[in-house]
Amino acid sequence: MRPLKLVPDNTNVPFLRYRFIALALSILLILGSGVLVATRGLNLGVDFVGGQLLRVQFAEPVPIEELRARVDGLGLGEATIQQFGSPRDVSIRLPLPPGGEEGANRAASTVRQALSASYPGARFDAVETVSGKVSGELFRTGAWALGLAMLAIALYIWLRFEWQFGVGALFALFHDVALTFGFFALTQLDFDLNVVAAILTIIGYSLNDTIVTYDRIRENLRKYRKMDMRALLDLSVNETLSRTIVTSVSLMLTLGVLLGLGPDVIFGFTAAMLLGIVIGTFSSIYISAPLLLWLKVTADSFVPKGSGPANAERVGRAERIAD
Repeated sequence: MRPLKLVPDNTNVPFLRYRFIALALSILLILGSGVLVATRGLNLGVDFVGGQLLRVQFAEPVPIEELRARVDGLGLGEATIQQFGSPRDVSIRLPLPPGGEEGANRAASTVRQALSASYPGARFDAVETVSGKVSGELFRTGAWALGLAMLAIALYIWLRFEWQFGVGALFALFHDVALTFGFFALTQLDFDLNVVAAILTIIGYSLNDTIVTYDRIRENLRKYRKMDMRALLDLSVNETLSRTIVTSVSLMLTLGVLLGLGPDVIFGFTAAMLLGIVIGTFSSIYISAPLLLWLKVTADSFVPKGSGPANAERVGRAERIAD
């Protein structure tokens, strides 16, 4: 039985032909994400803003406005109530009550009793409490983790390859992170520490994919000194395409099952990961590689002329790749 190949051998897709369309799309998505974050904001979870979060599953769907009126009538502050998962699953976020841990326990008990009496069969799956001081520290730590991770990655690629490669990888990572932020601003899913962990994982995955492509580009730069640069970049991306597609599809199938059947508490993490795999694959092909062309990388940029065996040269196709 012959093995199944998602990408045929000797694939020759002219990716660089569509680089301007891909770049325009990426810039529009980045700008759109920035506008969404600025106007709608992120639905920061209890991890970052402090307060109490209760996850309740009702026997039957409950109108959000009716539920909000009942919770607000308890005098515990303005409640933020959202459905997640199925229409029967609801998250209730309350400001942190006075009295420290005892006050938080009393407030949670009050909500439990009121909702259990009004909606028989209601089940409280989780109750989380985070103080304002801890939430502020978590927010700063998460922001530093994202920023330093991206800078360290760019520095590593700069040292591992050349500065053009570092700039290309950094822009690709910025593209992936910006679109993830825009997705959470659009959907208003809880943005908590689980999502920060997902973004760091996305950065690692996108970096790994980009390094594989860059390593093949550098290898081909040494082998094919007379090849047209656009043809060389297309060749390199096509040579790593099978590995990219197989890895991405395998992860997306796993994450798709986890998104549909997994627990609600990691729904945001799984959604961020699934989105990150898609945009990370896109950026590895259409962002990181074409940027080398715009940054004036040529076959002579890193390898002195005359080095390497003469028979290791490959001339690009006669017809130039159309812009």
